Amino acid sequence: MAEEENKSAPQDSTRRNFLKTGALAAAGFMIVPRYVLGGKGYTAPSDRLRIAAVGVGGKGESDIKSFYDSGKADITFLCDVDDTRAATSRQRFPKAKYYKDWREMFDKEAKNFDAVSVSTPDHNHAVTTMAAMQLGKHVYVQKPLTHDIYEARMLTEAAKRYKVVTQMGNQGASGDGVRQMREWYDAGLIGKVHTVYSWTNRPVWPQGIQWPATKGDVPQGLDWDLWLGTAPYKEYVNKLVPFNWRGWWDYGTGALGDMGCHLLEAPFRVLDLTYATDVQASVGSVYVDEFKRGYFPESCPPSSHVTLTFPKTKKTKKPVTIHWMDGGIQPERPEELGANEVFGDGGNGTLFVGTKGKMMCSTYGADPRLLPTSRTNEVKVKQKLARVPGGAEGHYAQWVEACLAGYGKMEVSSPFEIAGPLTEALLMANLAIRGTDVQRPNAAGNGFDYPGRGVKLLWDNQNMRVTNFDEVNQFVKRNYRAGWTLGV
Repeated sequence: MAEEENKSAPQDSTRRNFLKTGALAAAGFMIVPRYVLGGKGYTAPSDRLRIAAVGVGGKGESDIKSFYDSGKADITFLCDVDDTRAATSRQRFPKAKYYKDWREMFDKEAKNFDAVSVSTPDHNHAVTTMAAMQLGKHVYVQKPLTHDIYEARMLTEAAKRYKVVTQMGNQGASGDGVRQMREWYDAGLIGKVHTVYSWTNRPVWPQGIQWPATKGDVPQGLDWDLWLGTAPYKEYVNKLVPFNWRGWWDYGTGALGDMGCHLLEAPFRVLDLTYATDVQASVGSVYVDEFKRGYFPESCPPSSHVTLTFPKTKKTKKPVTIHWMDGGIQPERPEELGANEVFGDGGNGTLFVGTKGKMMCSTYGADPRLLPTSRTNEVKVKQKLARVPGGAEGHYAQWVEACLAGYGKMEVSSPFEIAGPLTEALLMANLAIRGTDVQRPNAAGNGFDYPGRGVKLLWDNQNMRVTNFDEVNQFVKRNYRAGWTLGV
């Protein structure tokens, strides 16, 4: 049957073209755009963003729903290594073709999508994102942007090179709170900031523990090898997937990776911070016996206090010090805050200390307050910065609109040029944390010294390396497992 149709194709095609041309010529004045034919609210297919989603369970599930709810996006392809986690998204978007391996999806379907959403564990963010950009696809990537400093720098540079629209998933960057604080600060209400404190109740998953001794059974529907991706091969263990991977250095970036992009976005944007110059850290200890401190270098610590120094910017009078605290540790309450007033949002927050006053906010830069809090409603500052429609939740629609408009045509709140340096700062903090577990045999030959504890790491930003403690430079850029490459 197919052969018979092909034989008559040239003649039939010529006749169809003639009829089509004649009809258009006779009634050209009646041609109207498809969105008019579709009625009010109709969006022509050419004006809709076709998204391929990599990682469609958990946060990925809510991400792609938010893209779709913008009214201008179609979820055309779904990819996940875990069939169980992907089930809800597959039911919600039954027309979207499903893949287990994003590399196969990219190879076969690249011409059929415009943009990619990446919501995998941290260790696989960079390879997926780089491959998408190399195909000329716009990308939305969950926070933190990458697992390693080197990866963040490469993605930041690639976004400019490939001229694609990028957005990191720290939705507070689109919230009203950050913009309100920028207006307060630019109006001089708290003077020049010199110190910032950010804190979180994370981790809310196990950290400071030994890698499980007993391997588990890989759940049905999970491709464990694909899940591992760039990470070293290990046998599957229980309670790692789908969430507790965050506490293991091979896959996650700890509390800093989980919450840092949400909490430090505000000081980065308000003060125009970029790259840090030095960092130091202290971490919570776990004792396994009397006077015997546990040693768990594969696991992030249960708590930490990190101090980062940033160079002076046009918005500050001198360098800025940022204190990061996790594991439930919080800074001293400011004296301007009432005894029963909530500090931040209770579990998380950011405090700006200026030469003339202080201000604070909750997670995502939400609920900004001048201190004392009575000032918040008393002081009026003219709004100078445009708000993102929908605030923090508008982060998704903003990216969709920018992708449809094209590279450089529309502003987004967290492009890689901003998200990259922010991510690097968090990962630099992790260098100091990981440095506390670096061992050297002691001179007596009966144990180890820990030279990374109690020191300040000095950072050579151009060359992406610590200059005074070489052992931590191994964490700036990982060696991927065979078969995986960043493709720079």
